[in-house]
Amino acid sequence: MHLPRARHEYLLREVELRGSVRSAEAAVHLGVSEVTVRRDIVELDRAGRLARVHGGAIALASARGPQAARALVGLVVPSTTAHFPSVVRGMEALAPALRVRLVLGVSHYRPDVEAAQVERLVALGVSGLAIAPTTRDRTPDELAAWLRSIPVPVVLVERRIDGLTSVSELDLARTDHVHGAVLAIEHLHRLGHRRIGLGVYDRTPTARHVREGFRTAVERLGLEAGPDASLPKGEDDPALLRRELDALLDRCTATGTRAVLVHTDDHAARLVEAALDRGMKVPDDLAVVAYDDENAELAVVPLTTVTPPRRELGREALQLLVDRITETGAERRPPRHVELLPRLTVRASCGATRAS
Repeated sequence: MHLPRARHEYLLREVELRGSVRSAEAAVHLGVSEVTVRRDIVELDRAGRLARVHGGAIALASARGPQAARALVGLVVPSTTAHFPSVVRGMEALAPALRVRLVLGVSHYRPDVEAAQVERLVALGVSGLAIAPTTRDRTPDELAAWLRSIPVPVVLVERRIDGLTSVSELDLARTDHVHGAVLAIEHLHRLGHRRIGLGVYDRTPTARHVREGFRTAVERLGLEAGPDASLPKGEDDPALLRRELDALLDRCTATGTRAVLVHTDDHAARLVEAALDRGMKVPDDLAVVAYDDENAELAVVPLTTVTPPRRELGREALQLLVDRITETGAERRPPRHVELLPRLTVRASCGATRAS
């Protein structure tokens, strides 16, 4: 039997989604008597959470707005501290126009937590899920099987899983990070650099696309690849990160490399600090372009950076999902893949002006 708090949450959710709830239908769903539901409605009415009417309850006019939400949509992201908060805000901005209420789950990059969050949201009654799945500690086949087992429409967010038709037939919205890395290398090439280094925090799904874009641009432009470093996270062991950054600077100096692309912007900011500590000038001795734009402008030398379109990505993902939720069987659309291009935001660390 549902506890009072769970019953209240169900009643309020139904009112928010549909504008009203009927006592008899709620009683059947909750497995309790209609008398119990009516008592819950009276309590919520007294608390000012809804308005009691004959046979059930309706939303308060002041809280409901002109239309009730037509769908409850789940969103599962790996983190709320980097990259994805802006994606979520983009979804939130569009949700009222689509008459959607969002419910958020966070996986913390753990497949078991992710699966539990999805199970919880499905049990809550979501009509569809937008999810940035964790690719760590699971094979592509395992991930594909799990995604296909979710019993509601799914849109992948900021993920590309190659070579699996079962996954590629899902709708997805993602940033073209390969293009972003190419943008960065082309920019450094225009500034006169012929040898460019690379530092990448490889424990992210974005990293391999940054590396692919780097290789593509270097080969296309006939450049020489400079030192390549796989960087640790930094938060777990700042001293280790500093040693790796110092080693990268040593290799840049030894090879005459005077430009570097660094993923993420936090790693790039720390590289700049390490360079300044040894008396180097940025960008005169070392031009730096960061990948990602979380706090790049706040670095000691404001970082030129590849800026992903995070808010726009959230809007596109939600629109894809709502389109899929509201389609009928006779009007089923083919799978859609939406790729958004990042832009280059020019600041002081690369030695170019904003007009360059």
